[in-house]
Amino acid sequence: MASSTSEPEIVRVSQKGQATIPKPLREKFGIETPGEVFIYEEGDRIIVEPVPSLEELHGIHAGDHESGEVLAKVREMNEEEKRREDERFERLRPSEE
Repeated sequence: MASSTSEPEIVRVSQKGQATIPKPLREKFGIETPGEVFIYEEGDRIIVEPVPSLEELHGIHAGDHESGEVLAKVREMNEEEKRREDERFERLRPSEE
């Protein structure tokens, strides 16, 4: 098993379509077990993201806010994570020489 979370790792997919998220990644991204993650398609990739905890969402629930503001904040958090993931992907992609 790779010791760094930036190194790609092969994970088996069961007959039921289940795959295990490696422990270092679960720990790094705060994914509890049992727990939940968002999974969706973006371009030609499958994206797995932690569902924000109640503690992370607590601040965006406080006070008065416009309809859809909470969803917008979650999307903003997801976009920031995607930007970081894209940067990691670019660093790991083999050069086309």
